[in-house]
Amino acid sequence: MRRRQFIALIGGAAVAPALAPLAARAQQPTLPVVGLLQAGSAEPNAKRAAAFREGLSKIGYVDGQNVQIEARWAGGRNDRLPEMAIDLVRRGVAVIATPVSTAATLAAKAATATIPIVFAVGGDPLKLGLVKSLNRPDGNATGISILNVELTAKRFGLLHQLAPQAAHYFALVNPNSALTEPIVKALQGDIPGIGRSVEIVHAGSDPEIDAAFAAISQTGGGVLMIPPDEFFFSRVTQLVALASRYALPTIYPYREGADAGGLMSYGTDELSVYQQVGTYVGRILKGEKPADLPVMQPTKFEFVINLKTAKTLGLAIPPTLLALADEVIE
Repeated sequence: MRRRQFIALIGGAAVAPALAPLAARAQQPTLPVVGLLQAGSAEPNAKRAAAFREGLSKIGYVDGQNVQIEARWAGGRNDRLPEMAIDLVRRGVAVIATPVSTAATLAAKAATATIPIVFAVGGDPLKLGLVKSLNRPDGNATGISILNVELTAKRFGLLHQLAPQAAHYFALVNPNSALTEPIVKALQGDIPGIGRSVEIVHAGSDPEIDAAFAAISQTGGGVLMIPPDEFFFSRVTQLVALASRYALPTIYPYREGADAGGLMSYGTDELSVYQQVGTYVGRILKGEKPADLPVMQPTKFEFVINLKTAKTLGLAIPPTLLALADEVIE
């Protein structure tokens, strides 16, 4: 064998093992990407995001192992959601998840008619134009109808049991929310079982929230309902502090309200909803189509009473109301 051929043979043998791992890595499949589009901020929604990942894991998908989650948080600014949705579409995500965010869902739906969308919305998915049928969505979107609008009267019913002599019933609504119109419509006329009307107060910014509480307190003898909205969820500390300052009995749509020192909360178990959204995303990643997955409804609701706050407000919780509570915070 000639010297030049021998050197080439040895060099090729040395290079081949080094190239083999590179070739193997190049052939590894790219992880599917799931876009998580949210109207709120990451920190206050950490438990919710963890519940979403837990739902994914039940179907066999673990973030960073066989799936990649790309989260987009609007920080309470709904005007940022359309561009964020378009960015996820450009990214080529396999699925877009928009749990408990009607604004994010509408932005995603406007951005794509082909990429699957898994939502959880408080309004009617049919009226929002998300699906053609609850049983057969017949499009690229499916998910969960949280029934938040339908629970509005129930929340006022709980307030009525607590304070039957209340002179005024108030609802604080965000004029920039897609849920405001159906909630206001649900509150038109007298509330069934109470025979009283509700006074609507609008607040779409921090100063407007402060002004709303100050105005409500001037009427005296009122009670307040906070509707489900990411804008209000991200400001639960501010809301609870104002309700305490003005000694205003208030019910919140999320248990975080009662946990933060609010009087009461009643609504869908949000963590279970996030898990269900994650499960649906996993099923779609495995090959199922959104058009074939029926829109679900939540099966678990939570009623929490903060007894410490009730005592601070000088309110005696009726035994019948205590019996209804899933949890009482002492």
